[in-house]
Amino acid sequence: GCNRMITQLRNLYAENREQGHLLALVVAVFLLIYFMPAGTARFDNAILEAVRLTHWYAQEHVILCLLPAFVIAGAMAVYISQGSVMRFLGPQASKPVALGVASVSGTLLAVCSCTVLPLFGGIYRRGAGLGAAIAFLYSGPAINVMAVVVTAKILGIELGIARAVGAIMFAVVIGGIMHLIYRKEESARGGDAARGFQAGEQERSLGVVVAFFAVMIGILVFANWADAGNPAWAAVFAWKWHITSVLAILMALLLVLRWNWPVSRLMILAALVVACALVSPQTPELPFAVGTVGLMLLAATREEDREWAEQTWGFTRQIVPLLLAGVFIAGLLLGRPGHEGLIPSEWVTAAVGDNSLTSTMLASVLGALMYFSTLTEVPIVQGLIGSGMGKGPALALLLAGPALSLPNMLVIRSILGTGKTAVYCSLVVVMATVTGFIYGNFF
Repeated sequence: GCNRMITQLRNLYAENREQGHLLALVVAVFLLIYFMPAGTARFDNAILEAVRLTHWYAQEHVILCLLPAFVIAGAMAVYISQGSVMRFLGPQASKPVALGVASVSGTLLAVCSCTVLPLFGGIYRRGAGLGAAIAFLYSGPAINVMAVVVTAKILGIELGIARAVGAIMFAVVIGGIMHLIYRKEESARGGDAARGFQAGEQERSLGVVVAFFAVMIGILVFANWADAGNPAWAAVFAWKWHITSVLAILMALLLVLRWNWPVSRLMILAALVVACALVSPQTPELPFAVGTVGLMLLAATREEDREWAEQTWGFTRQIVPLLLAGVFIAGLLLGRPGHEGLIPSEWVTAAVGDNSLTSTMLASVLGALMYFSTLTEVPIVQGLIGSGMGKGPALALLLAGPALSLPNMLVIRSILGTGKTAVYCSLVVVMATVTGFIYGNFF
């Protein structure tokens, strides 16, 4: 009788599997809420830190970082020739060439671990091989020339050089390993001639397309230019919005002269942007957002460019919810820099206070979960070193932290799937651990 009942329950579950999963989720959420330690000081503060970190992220990164990145990713999916992508980055391309081009391309962007995601998704969907796409994904936030120089200046030339060498090596090695692991799957994917978008591939010359993307990437880079303390870069920081405005004008000229956009509509959009800048001169994000969103609305009204707007919206819809949820969870667990979440900061400091393998691995894992915007990892590591952190764990955190974060992992999973994401994240953590351990104990 007992076996019969178990069999009946199994059959019932098999017939209603989807409803069973929904019921399990409802029960799990209820239990989580029921046993939530609301009212305790640490939990209430962690919730507040999660809200503050998400609020800060929305203010500082969504408009200036993600909006232009989505626009560039959408344009990649439409205007970049699939043949060019397959030739230099495709699964069948020469691996040294593919990994080298991807690493250099990512390095030129100097963006954070979240901003690089739509660009990674754009080249991967366009036909780039997994190894090249992963090299691009890692190199964008990790091989940041400005961050490496700031690391050398604040944390010492030795740690700065170790970070630069380790990051360059990681991009190539991790990309190569991912290619080897999934080479059969990638070979089949590369043979699918039907994938990709065909809009506009033969209509514009290579030089025009290169100029178009160079201008857009320039807008992304200079709009997010940070004050790193270097006198030369400080001058660029002071003029960043002037440079961005010039690049925006160049982009408008390209759209009029090479994309045949009507001058009248762009003039109306330009007038709105200028009006927003005059009304709120202390909030440059407002005219920037108006210009970016307005550009996509104009693209949506043109039959030949509508796919650009649709692809941009597709990336936005897929990535933004996951990023905001991930940032909230990261803030809940680890808090903001200088503030605590559920995990006490003294636990972290005590756990990474030497150059042991355990301390170095823990630093890698924590770095992979935390979110660092561009350059913020340096003062955080400086504070941890001042509290007793070993140099090995410090290097491990610098190698794993900028390239990975909990929000970053959630989005990568939506693009690559759970298996490939787990392998990529594990490779970053393991290589950061090994490199940090060797550096901390032998150099």
